Amino acid sequence: QVQLLESGGGLVQAGGSLRLSCAASGRTYSAYAMAWFRQAPGKQRELLAAVTTGGSTTYADSVKGRFTISSDNAKNTVYLQMNSLKSEDTGVYYCASKRGSLAFYQGESYDLWGQGTQVTVSS
Repeated sequence: QVQLLESGGGLVQAGGSLRLSCAASGRTYSAYAMAWFRQAPGKQRELLAAVTTGGSTTYADSVKGRFTISSDNAKNTVYLQMNSLKSEDTGVYYCASKRGSLAFYQGESYDLWGQGTQVTVSS
């Protein structure tokens, strides 16, 4: 059974940076996609960024140019580097994974989730 464990959340001032990590364990297949989602207070969970084992990436317009997703396939870990943080980036950040890369840019295609990590950006 695949498990995802996020780390790296916290409190940061607007304009600052944070890096989130998500380590996967128990995976037995080699082709997959991993993604970061955010659920802001009172809002639906949204896909922020995703990456496949082949290196394809996608970003939400709201974070394009500020956030960078990367992965270390050997370590089964995906990262989200967040720069120029804004107060509206506050929320719970979830790591997610899916087998294969088909429709990796569609949030509803992900079926494995981490427990989430809180990111709070103070203005």
